[in-house]
Amino acid sequence: MRTASTPDLKTVLIATGFILTLAMGVRHGFGFWMQPISQAHGWTRETYSLALAVQNLMWGVFGPFAGMAVDKFGTTRVIIIGAVLYAAGLLWMSLIDQPTLFIAGSGILIGAALACTAFGAVSGIIGRTAPEAKRSWAFGMSSAASSFGQFVMMPVEQQLINHSGWQNAFYLLAALLLVVMIPMALRLREPAIIHHDGPQQSIMEAIREAFAHGPFRLLLAGYFVCGFQVVFIAVHMPAYLKDKGIMDPNVAVYALALIGLFNIFGSYYAGKLGGIFPKHYLLSSIYISRTVVIGLFLLAPLSPYSVYIFAAAMGLLWLSTVPLTNGVIAGIFGMKYLSMLSGFVFFSHQLGSFLGVWLGGYIYTKTGNYNMVWMITLALGLFATLINLPINEKPIQRASALAA
Repeated sequence: MRTASTPDLKTVLIATGFILTLAMGVRHGFGFWMQPISQAHGWTRETYSLALAVQNLMWGVFGPFAGMAVDKFGTTRVIIIGAVLYAAGLLWMSLIDQPTLFIAGSGILIGAALACTAFGAVSGIIGRTAPEAKRSWAFGMSSAASSFGQFVMMPVEQQLINHSGWQNAFYLLAALLLVVMIPMALRLREPAIIHHDGPQQSIMEAIREAFAHGPFRLLLAGYFVCGFQVVFIAVHMPAYLKDKGIMDPNVAVYALALIGLFNIFGSYYAGKLGGIFPKHYLLSSIYISRTVVIGLFLLAPLSPYSVYIFAAAMGLLWLSTVPLTNGVIAGIFGMKYLSMLSGFVFFSHQLGSFLGVWLGGYIYTKTGNYNMVWMITLALGLFATLINLPINEKPIQRASALAA
């Protein structure tokens, strides 16, 4: 058996917290560039929207491969590569004015960058560093950091665009990513996994084992719903409010910021509760709560105050699924391939995200409203509530030779 000392959990959480704050914070503010870029290049908003949809999809596509790289080569190298790709993607978005190149290049670069710097990339080192009793709490802290990024970076990005221009804002953010992410990545000392004597489980064996395991497939289905719901709301909420007569664009900005603010608390306490109660029951509770909140929002008279209440309630439930889902994966399959398996589950999330963004626009174009998409969102919430209930969190039984 091989053992190694465990790195300091506080250092890991601080370093990954800075990385997630920037990775998720910058990404959440991309909507602010839609109007200035579209006007500068003479595009319809469809072009920029498609670029963001492709980014979400590519984030999911690259996620499992980034996870494999983390599990094989370590978190530090992958995050440094991701920081460089992120900066390159921002520069690409600032310089390219040909629609197809803009969509393909920014989609691939930013998508790959997020796969290397967001949840999937850091889940492995957090899970391997935190003791089992604190693992769910540690995942909650990382989700809270990404939520803080959404809250704090959105006004920063808006001010950069207003005072420096949309192109210079991209340059400044690219420099900030490199200056912060690379030093933080270098502070991540990878803990060694304990290996038992005998042959070890290979990557392909781990993949086959996971996809043959019923609870893993249920997690895939539930996370698809999570992606559909949150990205549909994040992208289409401003347009929905305008359609309903709330013309002040600041209402949507404040609502999205409130989601980020309240998600800090929702993610933290979801992780904390995940160390006390069965995680799959908490996941079901989150999805049914989302369904109730969305239903009440659609039924209540619409006003700025009802929007803010809805945003705060959804914020508590927004990324609270992340620490619980990662905790279930870690509990069932162990630490060795956690980043990779989290990447596969996140790919399902991003498929839902892509469909939520695209279907929202498609159905609106066909019907002139979002009513059908809201109904789909509610139905999916009920589906996810039920699909998480039978998940068995018991660690998978392997032959001792493959224990890791």
